[in-house]
Amino acid sequence: MKQNTSSFGKLSVQVERYGLIGAFILLLLVFNAAAPGRFLTWSNVSAVLGSQAVLVVLTLSLVITLATDMYDLSAASVLVFCNMLIAVLNVNLGVPIGWALLAALGVGFTVGWVNSFFIIKVGLNSLIVTLGVGTILNGLTLWISDSQTISGVSDLLVHLVAVYRLFGIPFEFYYGLITCIVLWYVMDFTAIGRQLLFVGRSPQVARLTGIKVERVQRTALIWAGVLNAFAGILYSGTTGAADPGSGLTYLLPGMAAAFFGSTSIAPGRFNPWGSVIAVYFLAFGISGVTIQGVQTFVQNLFYGGALVIAVTLSQLVKRTR
Repeated sequence: MKQNTSSFGKLSVQVERYGLIGAFILLLLVFNAAAPGRFLTWSNVSAVLGSQAVLVVLTLSLVITLATDMYDLSAASVLVFCNMLIAVLNVNLGVPIGWALLAALGVGFTVGWVNSFFIIKVGLNSLIVTLGVGTILNGLTLWISDSQTISGVSDLLVHLVAVYRLFGIPFEFYYGLITCIVLWYVMDFTAIGRQLLFVGRSPQVARLTGIKVERVQRTALIWAGVLNAFAGILYSGTTGAADPGSGLTYLLPGMAAAFFGSTSIAPGRFNPWGSVIAVYFLAFGISGVTIQGVQTFVQNLFYGGALVIAVTLSQLVKRTR
């Protein structure tokens, strides 16, 4: 009897850990059966893999802050501002693209530091701080762009992000993949990564064990800001232009993917691999219903519903542990 119980327990753990992967495979099979010759074609698969790189990087930035029990509602605003900053510097002012990219990363670092100052030093709620900072950035984006779309970003950046391919897949996919691998290594195999997860579970207990909680939280917010800026760089390379409002919609699917990911691979905690799988689960789901001829408004319904379900599942998983 004990052996059967033990076997069932091990099976349930594996189902919980890899359930999202199984659901992903099932989704691919169902949509391929519904649209044979149109869904699982190499052109569609490579397009989806490449087009989601921006969302992958932004989601990974959210994983960092969520793992430390903080919310970053400024993530998409940083992306959009950095995208616009690159366009203004490179196109309007003629600044070489390399310097424009460094400026964008500097903005990401600065925003992360500002968020950390008000959250950690002043003691304000992360939701309020990042919502306010994000709103300020939205205003600055409109100001520096004069509310206009700017096109003509450096061809070098566009080629390095979206044009050049490896095995038929745009380079941007591999940038997202490399970011995921690096973050996974840091979170699972380094001292700062373990401290980050410990702080997320219980800042008070972490402080009692000698962990410098404020330093860990500050590091998380700053690196999240840098990743958001990197997402803005990829967005610039993907579109070759900057629109003052076009990237703000990334926040909702990013949150949905981060919470969905916390139910898979390492159930009960926010983790890079689970989140990336969730990004592509949602992306291929959207692609599947789009191929079926469903109107575009379904994307908002899909992501909104996914966020509610993901948060619910995330809380259920945490309660069972």
